[in-house]
Amino acid sequence: MSGSPARARVSALLLVAPLFLFLAAFFVWPLVMMITVSVTDGTVRQVMPETASSIRAWDGSGLPPQEVQDALIADLRAPSEQMAFGDAVRRLNSEVSGFRTLLSRTASAVRDAPAGQPIHLAAIDPRWGEGRYWQALQRAMPNYTDRNLLAAVDLKRDTEGSITADVSANRVIMVRTFTIAALVTLLCALIGLPYAMIAAASTGWVRNGMLLAVLLPLWTSLLVRTASWVILLQNEGLINKALLAIGIVDQPLQLIFNRTGVIIAMTHVLLPFMVLPIYSVLLGIPRNLMPAASSLGASRLRAFWHVLLPMALPGVASGSLLVFMVALGYYITPALVGGAEDQMISSVIAFFATGTANWGMAGALGLILLVATTALYLVYGRLSRSPNMVGA
Repeated sequence: MSGSPARARVSALLLVAPLFLFLAAFFVWPLVMMITVSVTDGTVRQVMPETASSIRAWDGSGLPPQEVQDALIADLRAPSEQMAFGDAVRRLNSEVSGFRTLLSRTASAVRDAPAGQPIHLAAIDPRWGEGRYWQALQRAMPNYTDRNLLAAVDLKRDTEGSITADVSANRVIMVRTFTIAALVTLLCALIGLPYAMIAAASTGWVRNGMLLAVLLPLWTSLLVRTASWVILLQNEGLINKALLAIGIVDQPLQLIFNRTGVIIAMTHVLLPFMVLPIYSVLLGIPRNLMPAASSLGASRLRAFWHVLLPMALPGVASGSLLVFMVALGYYITPALVGGAEDQMISSVIAFFATGTANWGMAGALGLILLVATTALYLVYGRLSRSPNMVGA
């Protein structure tokens, strides 16, 4: 009998083990890899191990001692994979422009030189007599760096190690992402609150029809919904044709490949995440509160403002956080409906990951979104434990 509790715990652990393995493989491990790659920088060190070991003791003033230069010559003479060498060259060229031609010329000269012949780097290229190239080489050697994290917010370290501003568009795109997400959240709240109020006050087939209209888009692929908006918003689309037929406009409105189209499409796609939390909260509000407020002399607007709206705010806050968190990582809708000035940070992450294979920058930008989303999720989790929230 004493072994029964132990066997029960083992059995329970075996039952949940597949779930833990799934979470570890498809959730925890990708997050750990993303964080690791954003602070890891061993590209140059892998190709030039002897240089990395010898340049560590250099104080950075003037030119490095001869043993550092000899180590660089040995590394350039040693065989290395062409792809790894190219990655190292690109990494150094991002520190100081001109490293691409400098290393290519030096590597060719070193490998063509007869064995045992003294090699002077400054004779191959005068730029080796400038300290900034050696300083860039030293900065690129550590295994861990904050270079990608700083670059993600348009910052960098200068030759003295101080953090300074950098010329980049990451901060602009980040602000654009949060701005679009905030506008979509506001529109979803303005549309979702009255819609949820009407649905909660209705009964029978009216309520079922309104809920079906909200739930049906969730059962449709996001790509299909976005492609539908491309058809609707184009100059010859249904919306422009209707506006022209009614006489509201004299020529088609530019509703696609701009910020307007992105916000319209994203608002439609994310509206269910706003309506459903508000609707669930409104169902828990007693129906006799509004008549009671009216019987005490309050107008309908005053009763709504002082009675119904405060009780519905937890649902509005919950829906707003849900919509905002999901909108931050949107990629398909801005890519198909928006223009070049309407792409969000997810497009930049995809560019770094697939276009330039710069996994460090992709991981750093993803880490910023992860931190923002985690903070919002903690707020949402706190609100969801409120007795007025859905699921409480």
